Amino acid sequence: MCLAATGCAAPQTSPGGGLTDAGAAPAWLYPMNPPPSGPEKAADAKTPVRLPNSRQEFLPAQLTDRFSAPDWHPQSHSPMPEIVVHGRAPDTYACGFCHLPGGQGRPENAALAGLPAAYIVQQVADLKAGTRRSAWHGGPYLPLDLMRAVAMHATASDVLAAAEYFSAQTLTPRVTVIERKRIPHMRAVAWIYVKDSSGGDEALGQRIIEWAPDLALHEHRDDEIRYIAFVPTGSVARGREIALQGLPGITQSCSGCHGRQLQGMGLIPPLAGRSPSYLLRQLIAFQTKDRNGLVAAPMQAVVAKMQLADLIAVSAYAAADAGPNLHLLGHTLRAIPGQ
Repeated sequence: MCLAATGCAAPQTSPGGGLTDAGAAPAWLYPMNPPPSGPEKAADAKTPVRLPNSRQEFLPAQLTDRFSAPDWHPQSHSPMPEIVVHGRAPDTYACGFCHLPGGQGRPENAALAGLPAAYIVQQVADLKAGTRRSAWHGGPYLPLDLMRAVAMHATASDVLAAAEYFSAQTLTPRVTVIERKRIPHMRAVAWIYVKDSSGGDEALGQRIIEWAPDLALHEHRDDEIRYIAFVPTGSVARGREIALQGLPGITQSCSGCHGRQLQGMGLIPPLAGRSPSYLLRQLIAFQTKDRNGLVAAPMQAVVAKMQLADLIAVSAYAAADAGPNLHLLGHTLRAIPGQ
């Protein structure tokens, strides 16, 4: 849920790889290669960074300061409380640094905009108690590990202020869901996938590969960047069937609790338009019982008998279930406009 660099890289699985016999999460769902690093040139360090869709500018050091959330579009959200914009040094990072000022999130962490405030507060409590963990057991997963560290140090008033703020913001879906059998070769950089410069393509298999068409915008924490998620052919239709009707003898419908449009009901969080790779990580964590907090039991029962392909399908449908956000562009590899 929070960006951080690490030298630990997750091993890659085959395109058809699913949950292991031990019930661990698939490695491809956790692209952990750290952001590019190394000594910066003095001239570059003093050159302000600008984005074509913003009037703001920041120095490179400001874009990596976890105690100051770079706000490219201050007009897009209400005034941030102090805990969101600056955090509380030395242990509580700015919430808006990782989740972005308006709570739009990124594929490696949660989109908080529009979530019920009480739900956010409970999730932070679960992280603090150790009852919400990552389903990846192959080594550190820093986006969640650092969020747990923040949860350990944040005060109750800080958590409530952040929760009420993010709950009042509006989510802007930023992922385009595309069904494919084959995809460009991908590589993991900075907790996300990007196209491999060597070219070529590969079978997608049973995976969701969510990637950044512009790594620089991703690294600069642009909250308007659009991501692309490749999902297996037929996933969205299959996911819609499961979400609206369930699977007899296997699972109930998602709409029964999350609403027909998956926009949430009461304290039950909305799912529509959110990152499919993030959603899939959560479904697997419920299945492995790594998410075992106060309100986890109903979801554990829902996903207990579901296959990886079904979890992928539901995640793909939820991400695409946002009107114009739905893109089904065929089953073969083809050029993406503008790429």
